[in-house]
Amino acid sequence: MNRTEKEQLVAELTTKIKGAKAFYYTDFTGLNVKSMTDLRRRFRRAGVEYVVIKNTLALRSVKEIGLEEQKLKGPTGIVIGKDPVAAAKVLTEFAKENEQRPAVKGGMLDGKPIDVAQVKKLASLPSREQMLAELGAGMQSPLAAFAGVLNGLLVTMAAAMEARKKQLEGTN
Repeated sequence: MNRTEKEQLVAELTTKIKGAKAFYYTDFTGLNVKSMTDLRRRFRRAGVEYVVIKNTLALRSVKEIGLEEQKLKGPTGIVIGKDPVAAAKVLTEFAKENEQRPAVKGGMLDGKPIDVAQVKKLASLPSREQMLAELGAGMQSPLAAFAGVLNGLLVTMAAAMEARKKQLEGTN
């Protein structure tokens, strides 16, 4: 690969990383072509990109953005995602099924370095959609209870007025 091709790769990776909320470094050693294809397919379904690139080029692109660089050794694949939780989930689920491969080396979340434990914590979080649904249900519950109380008060008041009406009609 000549210098201009390398510069183009770095520029493309820099653009992808700038648009990402998180990215994770992985070591894909031990995965065969079939497994790698399956992994890429899963990432694609989740809206995540998986890029295999030389460590020097990856670090150059991270440095170009102004993020802290991490020391990378061995083969490196970079998981780039706009949704950090979805990317971490796909990565950890695939690793569980494939003897902990690819192994997570670390990564970046909102421009700050994270380690393997933090990536696993992200994977255990519920998805964005699920959290929004829980938030909506949590907000709806007190409102529904309040509406129920108001409805009960109205029914009680209507019943009291009806009883008073019957009482007044009975005295005439």
